[in-house]
Amino acid sequence: METFQVNGQLGLSSIYVGESLKNVEKYLPSSQVIIVTDENIKKIYGNDFPDVPVITIGTGEGIKTLATFESILKELIHNSCDRSSFIVGIGGGIVCDITGFAASTFLRGVNFGFVSTSLLSQVDASVGGKNGVNLDSYKNMVGVFNQPEFVICDIDLLQTLPKKEISNGFAEIVKHALILDTDMFNFIENNKQKALDLDSDTIFRLVADSVKIKSQVVQQDEKESGERRKLNFGHTIGHAIEKIEKAGHGSAVSMGMMAAARFSQSRHLIIKEDVVRIQSLLNDLNLPTTLDYYAKDIINAAKKDKKKQGKDLYYVFLERIGKARVEKISFNEMNTFISSLFK
Repeated sequence: METFQVNGQLGLSSIYVGESLKNVEKYLPSSQVIIVTDENIKKIYGNDFPDVPVITIGTGEGIKTLATFESILKELIHNSCDRSSFIVGIGGGIVCDITGFAASTFLRGVNFGFVSTSLLSQVDASVGGKNGVNLDSYKNMVGVFNQPEFVICDIDLLQTLPKKEISNGFAEIVKHALILDTDMFNFIENNKQKALDLDSDTIFRLVADSVKIKSQVVQQDEKESGERRKLNFGHTIGHAIEKIEKAGHGSAVSMGMMAAARFSQSRHLIIKEDVVRIQSLLNDLNLPTTLDYYAKDIINAAKKDKKKQGKDLYYVFLERIGKARVEKISFNEMNTFISSLFK
């Protein structure tokens, strides 16, 4: 097991990579505990839960709404929760996002923690203190920054994931390598089949390396005013694709990273050979890289990007594999590029 920490404005958050769901009780307070999970996780792993009340929600991006958030709050009231209560989200990114948002707003905030059950959540959603829900088709439009007391990344739980969900997680792992760690990118290239086969040592290293990168970035910039913006590499156009196609987050980010790499190349930053390497690795990890969308649809979907500042937005470019830069550009410049790249 490896432990990483983020010393946030509201307290210390510890991330335990390689810890087990079965050991979650030793991280819980003596006060009242409530679990939030989804139907699938409860069915598969419910017998490993502590003996406490469980709030069960549905599955899929469609339930990441204010209505689900409200239903959780009502269940907390029904269970007579108070400010000493502790809420544990056990599930993937959707469960963690909603649980963190509910805990951060119930009675103006109660303490919470996560047991992350998906690869995408372990390397992305559960780490960093972003909690929230979607509003209509706009992703993560309502939410807060607030750190969980703990995050348990149980590697063994990944064995029950569909292969598509494993690939979705790899997109964020590759992103971390692209923006900050050349050696990590090389390791993924050299061990991609082991990664796809969920070789325990390989997956442990990739999750630990990703958590290390993200926790260090968040420690420097908890509320995304500078360095943390680099974690949005591939997400501006990726989120637009996600709105259009309802693709999995990792698949959409994969295509968004390809667009961002080509945008970087068009600005004479990253070289063509590196763009080819990126595309090859993403394809080998069963992630899409073909950008078969209409430019007008991408432009319309990107209008409500959370990173926009008036007529401008912060966009993440690559200088090379392992080094990113953030630049403030106009929407017009991005839209011109989108028009040149998409049909």
